[in-house]
Amino acid sequence: MGGTIPGYRGSNAGFLLLLFSAAGLAQSSWDAQSSWDAGARLSDSIAAASDNRLKITLESRGRYERRTGNAFGRDPDLDTGLIRTRLGLSFTPVRWLKLSAMVQDSRAPWYGPNAPNTVRDPADLHEGYVELFPDSKTGFGMTAGRMMLNYGDGRLIGTPQWGNLARTYDHARLYYRSARARIELLLVSPVKVRIGEFNRPDLSDRVWGLYDSFPDIYGKNLLEVYALRHERASDNLRRNTLGFRAAGPLPSDSRYVLAAAAQNQGKALAATISRRWSPCGKPLDISGEYKYASPAFDQLYPANHDKFGHEDLFGWRNLHNLRSLTVLGLTRPLAVNFMYDSYWLASLKDGLYNGSGKLIGRPTLAGGRRVGQETDLFATYRYRHFLFGAGWGHLFAGAYLRRATPGVGPTYLYVFHTYSL
Repeated sequence: MGGTIPGYRGSNAGFLLLLFSAAGLAQSSWDAQSSWDAGARLSDSIAAASDNRLKITLESRGRYERRTGNAFGRDPDLDTGLIRTRLGLSFTPVRWLKLSAMVQDSRAPWYGPNAPNTVRDPADLHEGYVELFPDSKTGFGMTAGRMMLNYGDGRLIGTPQWGNLARTYDHARLYYRSARARIELLLVSPVKVRIGEFNRPDLSDRVWGLYDSFPDIYGKNLLEVYALRHERASDNLRRNTLGFRAAGPLPSDSRYVLAAAAQNQGKALAATISRRWSPCGKPLDISGEYKYASPAFDQLYPANHDKFGHEDLFGWRNLHNLRSLTVLGLTRPLAVNFMYDSYWLASLKDGLYNGSGKLIGRPTLAGGRRVGQETDLFATYRYRHFLFGAGWGHLFAGAYLRRATPGVGPTYLYVFHTYSL
């Protein structure tokens, strides 16, 4: 079946082949270090020669992963590679004008001929926008065109970079900046990926409204408030969202983030506390988070990676979630992460949803609300312009999943490498 390496179909041998491929590419990258450094020097030279008016960016990423227990046992196991390349160019001819463009090429070479548009999209325009007064700290500014966007921590409007495509938006926004505030009027529409033709937005699916930010509103605390309207013609959705996000320091080298949103048919809450320790001189960051969303909550266009576990199985709807993340910096370039998530349904009268808002578990009044627990262990290592990483995650299915689905707990195993300048 398409989605596996021919002849391996989710076997251990298949993933070993992926690991050897990854190792080979990583070794090739390492052997070509002088060439990569030359690319970085060329980029720096172009910026210097143009007085920083012309800048080039490049990102090349490969990830090789094995997923078992897909759709809780409904779908076959999957071994695949995901390759993403970006080339960007920005030009500032005058101080008040910036022109920026980026081409992105995303491929899934072992997925087979029918790979979906969630993992592949041959070279297409990923960004192309105009920005007025880009470097001004005060006064009016504007951006318009195609752009990756993130508001707050991306819970409602964001660009999930872990995906092989990464969502982008056609948008227009006008803002006013002062030393204490940024007042913004926005209109955004997610770009729809169309394999074999030019990507374009469906403007009947859009969010518009106000998103205002007040840094240092009290001490070093940040406050963001927003009033947004989501309109989607395909299902006649008309949803208003009012909410806020606050973040700032707490005593004992701790920090907090508190976010809440209310809609005419739903509500959601997220609260995070984090703290840094330094055992044996090593940075150790530990955070705890609780999230809730009602059955009818509309999560808009979120960047959900890691917010509900590293496997990205669930979305912010009809769910309670407890999450902890521990990050230990063993050396300056090497960090190890351990994440734990616990999930249970907010209401048995509704089902379970993924990050795209799709129903993935039917409603059932029997068997309890317990969805399950997920553990994730992953590490990253940075060397000059390279970032290497590997990770493992597993979901232990709870009573609800065992009753409403085939009940198989998904497992996720991957390695990746990224070069960027």
